[in-house]
Amino acid sequence: MRSITAYTEEIDDLDAAAESLIAQTKSFAFAQNSLAILFAEEDADLSALYELLKQEWDFPVIGCSAMAMFTGKIGYCRGGISALLLTADDCRFTAGITGELDHGNYRDEIERAFGELEARHGEEAKLCLCYYGSSVHEQVLTGSNLLAALDAVSGGLPVYGGAASDSLSFQGYHAFCNGRTVQNGLALALISGNVSPRFVRVNSSEHTASFSYEITHAEGTVVYQLGDGTFLDALKREKLRVDHENIMGAYLLSPFLVTLDKGNGDRVEVTRILEGIDRTTGAGKFLGFMPEGATLNIGLINHEDVCLTVEKAFAQIFRELAKPGSSCSTLLCTSCSARYLALINTPSKEAEIFMGRLPEGLSLAGFYSYGECCPVRGSKTGTLYNLYHNFTFTILAL
Repeated sequence: MRSITAYTEEIDDLDAAAESLIAQTKSFAFAQNSLAILFAEEDADLSALYELLKQEWDFPVIGCSAMAMFTGKIGYCRGGISALLLTADDCRFTAGITGELDHGNYRDEIERAFGELEARHGEEAKLCLCYYGSSVHEQVLTGSNLLAALDAVSGGLPVYGGAASDSLSFQGYHAFCNGRTVQNGLALALISGNVSPRFVRVNSSEHTASFSYEITHAEGTVVYQLGDGTFLDALKREKLRVDHENIMGAYLLSPFLVTLDKGNGDRVEVTRILEGIDRTTGAGKFLGFMPEGATLNIGLINHEDVCLTVEKAFAQIFRELAKPGSSCSTLLCTSCSARYLALINTPSKEAEIFMGRLPEGLSLAGFYSYGECCPVRGSKTGTLYNLYHNFTFTILAL
């Protein structure tokens, strides 16, 4: 597999945008099969852009809106449109999209769309790319819901990607595939053939507070009880903030670490952002599933920690690439929008860490997401588990 990236700041004049992206990839030698992944600021009309691009790019195109993005050539990109193009003779790419999803139809619609995609693909896939729209303030339908449904219908096929983001309006986010756009739905691509996906997931927190409780009563994303008291009781007991008007902002640099016991000896960890507190019931609302029996800790983060985790992620992937016989042409990265907000005065810091360090011929593209999808290996068996993350930096190496 080979790849190339392109970028344009233009979003209003789509003819100029398409011309620029095509010109930057004109000398690239396309193989038999290809796929394009686009990230763009929310006002870019990706459906109209596709109608222009498809005249030259006769292959699937997927992507989503993004509050910001990054590429290996330019680094941090606050707006505009970025494109990553994958191509290979010995790989197959097939893309599709769901309709608009809600809490009543999402399981059936994801099963239908994935079934049709799998049938068109025609061979066993090794990876599913997933870019989706789902409001972080949705009461029922969350990224956790969508990933769990996709994991079930795919039989545990590794899923990598993330939630579309916007300028924090939580209204302009959307996912896209081949001219179709959905606000609350999934854009999917299956990849098979000569490909060995490798995943890196680094939580933003290296340190935890003394806060440690078992979740004893939870429903979906809501935690009612920790130990023998309410969630709110536990925060008060530990002298943590409970009266702040903006709870999510107050805990932005104190994300919660959830350790999940998979029942076969495996333990995996995900990071969760606290969205709010119900002071009547004492419950805490999070941006992802919070299962009963899991262990809950609080991470302690500063701005330097956010950058250090990016260093850690790239150190890990560079070690992997240095192994004998290892080959890689492409890195896809997804970083949490909360990390972006934590670095708001220096938003290019994450991109600066990898700029100038990428080996020759290695392409990189990524974006800031409202929730990250990345498999994590179990601590005992090494099994890959599809997990939905907050406040996390992830890398897919292809």
